[in-house]
Amino acid sequence: MQNSGLQSKERKLKPVKQACLSPSDYTYLCDFVKTRSGVVLSQDKESLIDSYLLPVARENSLKDVKELISALRAGRAGLANQVINAMMTHETFFFRDGKPFDVFRDHMLPTLKKARQKEKHLKIWSAGCSSGQEPYTISLILKEKALSKWNIDILGTDISPVIIEQAKRGIYTQSEVQRGLPVQYLVKYFKQLDCDWQLVPEIRNLVKYQVRNLMDDFQALGPFDIILCRNVLCLFDYQTKARVLDGIAKILAPDGYLVLGAGETVLGISNQFRKLEGKRGIYQPCAEVLEKSS
Repeated sequence: MQNSGLQSKERKLKPVKQACLSPSDYTYLCDFVKTRSGVVLSQDKESLIDSYLLPVARENSLKDVKELISALRAGRAGLANQVINAMMTHETFFFRDGKPFDVFRDHMLPTLKKARQKEKHLKIWSAGCSSGQEPYTISLILKEKALSKWNIDILGTDISPVIIEQAKRGIYTQSEVQRGLPVQYLVKYFKQLDCDWQLVPEIRNLVKYQVRNLMDDFQALGPFDIILCRNVLCLFDYQTKARVLDGIAKILAPDGYLVLGAGETVLGISNQFRKLEGKRGIYQPCAEVLEKSS
């Protein structure tokens, strides 16, 4: 998601006229969003609901958000995915926060390259990948490292089918490529399309994308050497965080790495990971997990 959901969208939207939702309707919407995506809506978000959902209502010839909720309650076909997509607006950019990618290049990659020298295979998952900038950043770093004889599997997943299709195209606006992307990568690995820029096929083809909800069972995806789940856990309640982390622990290699957002932690939620010394937001399986895996 890359800081998807209401927290990121609030920075872009100002409250409009408050949706005339009954307490029952708002509770229903909160329960619906949490059940489908794991995202928790707090009461102070109600004033922003029109900003998120009024376009969906209009697209479906519904008068307002109240009527939209009524149609959602009635199980109107196709509406559930549209509502979730609208609520899951994504915030991401190339080389976001910088430091995790430095650690990936300078620590994780050399360590795993040495450990996997025999099989020459690395498997990486970007969970909540949004429009693809995170997995493509990983691809750009790997391309520069010239691991041509290695089998590299990079998977990007997100809950939104719309955003996954966008990620597959690898097309970004001028403002998007100017946000975090070093100019040398733009010149070397992008092709200009009118006012936009598209990643060259050799980079796009390094990443496979799937629509995937972290509320569903994702055990069949693993195992992975590196899992990036940044700015996703912060949207969940305690129980959902614990559930997701438990699932990740089961498919992360014993010497693999979990990368969380700078403001996220496993502390008090999961005892299956230990913090990588001096590396903020980066974890490895703890000794107990290593023993079970051996």
